[in-house]
Amino acid sequence: MSARDFLDKIEPYFTKGGKLERYYGLYEMVDTFIYTPAEVTRGATHVRDGNDLKRTMTFVVIATFFCILMAMFNTGYQANHAMEVMGLESATSWRGMIMDFFGYNSMNPVSNFVHGALFFLPIYIVTLAVGGVWEVLFATVRGHEVNEGFLVSSMLYSLILPPDIPLWQVALGISFGIVIGKEVFGGTGKNFLNPALTGRAFLFFAYPASMSGDAVWVGVDGYTAATPLGLAAAGGLDAVYDKGYGWFQTFFGFMPGSIGETSTLAILIGAAFLLYTRIASYRIMGGVLIGMIVTSIIFNVIGSDTNPMFALPWYWHLTLGGFAFGMVYMATDPVSAAMTNTGRWVFGALIGMMVILIRVVNPAFPEGMMLSILFANMFAPIIDYFVVQANIRRRIKRHA
Repeated sequence: MSARDFLDKIEPYFTKGGKLERYYGLYEMVDTFIYTPAEVTRGATHVRDGNDLKRTMTFVVIATFFCILMAMFNTGYQANHAMEVMGLESATSWRGMIMDFFGYNSMNPVSNFVHGALFFLPIYIVTLAVGGVWEVLFATVRGHEVNEGFLVSSMLYSLILPPDIPLWQVALGISFGIVIGKEVFGGTGKNFLNPALTGRAFLFFAYPASMSGDAVWVGVDGYTAATPLGLAAAGGLDAVYDKGYGWFQTFFGFMPGSIGETSTLAILIGAAFLLYTRIASYRIMGGVLIGMIVTSIIFNVIGSDTNPMFALPWYWHLTLGGFAFGMVYMATDPVSAAMTNTGRWVFGALIGMMVILIRVVNPAFPEGMMLSILFANMFAPIIDYFVVQANIRRRIKRHA
């Protein structure tokens, strides 16, 4: 049975008056995500762009495709490599029953993909199931339809989690992100914080032992591996090189880290797609990059005898941690970011400066991208306000 036949078969249950009418919006979202809807806009319209909410959200999901592929491959590679180092022949978890068939060879792409998928897919399925329940619940109470905004939030949320995070924490995080980060403010388009980052921040502060440190980045019990960013914070680039990590290795993403944040190359491919389709703002990306480069160069010039992060070059900041992923997918969220063109440059620069300040000045928290974006989200309305007021004053002077 094809996907089209399946949707046709269940449609009577979801249409108005059907047994599952309350889930009609969820059905429609899945249907129109795969197929072009037959409905057209009628009456007087003022259309300036062919990109509606559905197409915009679909493009963002498509832009994460290479990140998803790299997430599964690298997660499986890190797990298989860890098992080889520890001399383990089989995993003791439920994954072992499947992986015993494929083997645990880190040089085998199929083994890496399958092993990584066994970590990524449960996280994403739990995110979809739990988040979907909250979306349907609020849609039912408010009388509106479920939209594609949740598909984007669920995908981004899954990609910024550690590979071996407990699934009950996944459920708690997405619940907090959807309910507190979005729905209490009115739903899609009305939230002032990024829902995916809100859920991630909740988990970080509620369960820091599972979201930070050396023990959470490789999905094999008993094996610890610090991320290159953590190594740089502790011992500078010498510590990174001593563990065998080069810049190109971090650029391609073959290192421990959150599931979908490791490969700068995959992220930049997604960035090119988002910029080509004009879904993401080049001003925000450019502002983040410029802010990061300028601030890191300033710290390089100042220098420090006790803090090795002062000497970390900007191109290492680009490939370490979640900087690239946050710059492309999180900072460019059109709802929680600045709206004015000038404000977007300022908004992006604020994120770029803040992430370096947190990484360098606060060595206890070497990441910084998540907090920088959430911090800038809160200031986005203020930034836009001052930009608008400056434009008004300039026009008054011009026409006075």
